[in-house]
This record gives sequence, C-alpha cells and structure tokens, in this order.
Amino acid sequence: MNKQLKMALVLVLIFVGALALAGCSSSQGNIGVLDVNKVMSDSPKIKQFQEQLNTKGKELSDQLEKDKAGLSAEEFQKRQEAAYGDFLKVKQDLENQIDASIKQAVEQVSTEKKLSVVLYKNSVAQGGTDITDAVIGKMQ
Repeated sequence: MNKQLKMALVLVLIFVGALALAGCSSSQGNIGVLDVNKVMSDSPKIKQFQEQLNTKGKELSDQLEKDKAGLSAEEFQKRQEAAYGDFLKVKQDLENQIDASIKQAVEQVSTEKKLSVVLYKNSVAQGGTDITDAVIGKMQ
C-alpha cells in the first residue's frame, strides 16, 4: 500500500507540474513590453512637452537678464532662485502630464491587445509583445 501511495503522489505531482507549465506557456502571449526610452525620444507629444519646458526656461532666463542691470547682487540672486523654483514647478507639472499620458496609452493598448501584464523593456531579458510603437501612436 505504501508503494501505491507513492505512485499516486508522483502522478499528482506530474499532473500539477503539467498544469503549471501549460499555464505559463499560454500566458506568455499576454505580456507586453514597453521601451520607455524610445517613447520619450520618439513621441511627438513628449517633444511638445519638452518644447514647452524649453520655452519657459528661455522666458525666465531672458527676464532675469533684462532685470539684472537694475538689481543688486542680493536681489538678483533672490529672483534667480524664484525663477528656478518656477522652472522646477513647470517641469514637475509637465512630467506628471507625461506620466499620465503614457499610462493612459499603455492602458488603451493593453486592453486592445488583451495583455494582462506590461513590463519595462529594460527589465525583460526575452519574450513579450513589444507595444512601444502602439503606445507612441496612442499618445498623438
């Protein structure tokens, strides 16, 4: 009877292992991979955000240069720090908009492609469906 119990246990383990392997292989097609660096460099929407940031930085810099002549060194430094604070606030706002835009596009693409998981490409050694171009397309 001890031999029958061992045989039954082995069969159960083989069955469970087969189910686990079958589950892993079928879900491989449900994994999306996103190259965030490519999205950041190729997306027209992100380029637009970068242009807005550059414009704001130039405006602040030009205003400081214009006001510099009539200010003491201490007052100029205060205005410079305030301008830098304004720039950082605009930068943070734009970064939040970029993050929200990427997240929304990823959600749309993953729903359309019926993906259960989306991973960043730099942390995936192999496999997955690359959705980078689809995300860039959704962000336009």
